[in-house]
Amino acid sequence: MNCTAEKASRKWPDGAFRRGGAAMVTAAAALLCLGMQAGSAQAARGAPGFPWDDLFGVRPQRAHKSVRRSAVPLPKPRPAEAPAATEAPAAADAPAAAEPAPPARSGATAKPAEAAKPTEPPRPQLSACRQALTEEIAIAPSIPDIHGAGGCGGEDLVRLEAIVLPDKRKVAVKPAAILRCKMASAVADWVRTDIAPLAQSLGGGISNLDNFDSFECRGRNRVVGAQLSEHGRANALDVRAFGLTNGKSISLTDRSVPRDLRETVLHSVCARFSTVLGPGSDWYHEDHIHLDLTERRSNYRICQWSVYDPLPRVAPLLPAERPEAAPPRAVAAKSDASKPDASRPDASEADRGKADEPDAAKSTDAAAPESAAETKPQPTKKRRQSRRL
Repeated sequence: MNCTAEKASRKWPDGAFRRGGAAMVTAAAALLCLGMQAGSAQAARGAPGFPWDDLFGVRPQRAHKSVRRSAVPLPKPRPAEAPAATEAPAAADAPAAAEPAPPARSGATAKPAEAAKPTEPPRPQLSACRQALTEEIAIAPSIPDIHGAGGCGGEDLVRLEAIVLPDKRKVAVKPAAILRCKMASAVADWVRTDIAPLAQSLGGGISNLDNFDSFECRGRNRVVGAQLSEHGRANALDVRAFGLTNGKSISLTDRSVPRDLRETVLHSVCARFSTVLGPGSDWYHEDHIHLDLTERRSNYRICQWSVYDPLPRVAPLLPAERPEAAPPRAVAAKSDASKPDASRPDASEADRGKADEPDAAKSTDAAAPESAAETKPQPTKKRRQSRRL
């Protein structure tokens, strides 16, 4: 497109170019006047005019605006009763005075040090049983949960080391038993309430509890492949005996222990635990008492413990002699058919003689076969002669 002045008359109608040029001159004059007024105002403020100074390259460098610093709140004065603060030695290359940090922006992120610090996991909340089983009842520190193969282990476990009696004496559990909190609480309550007064009546208080077995990942009765035992769930305890302060030991399955004492222990454990197995239940529990808190339908309980009578002190080796005042023993009479009747009138003298001398008849009968054997000829063996062909 050619915009020269010579050809302008060809493109626009007559007079249009003149009118356009006059308008452009008028606009330029108006802008010049406005620029001069703005230049005088900018010169009064010490700032260069715009845009004319830039056209000729004489625009001076703008001065930086002064930074307005916001007021930083000062810390409260240190109280007089506060301990003296230890001052850290200043670094050699540290500046004498540090400039105040600019205020944090509302959308600023956390500091890198705080972001890099790992968050501590929340502490597990203690169960109601764990809160109730304090050191005034038992020495039973908590241990981590156990999750073994086949469902072994459990949660809320403790290591029952000793039971604290109401008079602050401690009954040691030898060895320490690993149990669930509910089972440990039931054992502690049983010893504190039932066994301690019973042992006190025997002439000496209880000093220790013989733990035969507690937690062990195994099947019932230690049979391979059997159903998981309550010992594998840390919900059972095998008790063999308890010791007294005078040095004696009371075995719960010993027949020499008074029967009344063993029956008292039987009634106490069957009232507190859901399963009680002892002598008479099976041959696996002939030398200890099994206690657990198995939960069954309708709160069904099992209490199988036969309290046997004491054995005699001396076992009888021979039967006792028959007393003289005893009535005579009844003896069966011999039949008359086997004996010849000598009182009969028709009996011959030979029969009477046989009846009178039975031994003679037996001797003659015994001698008869011998004489017959001597007179009878013995058979001879014939030898076969081999024929020679």
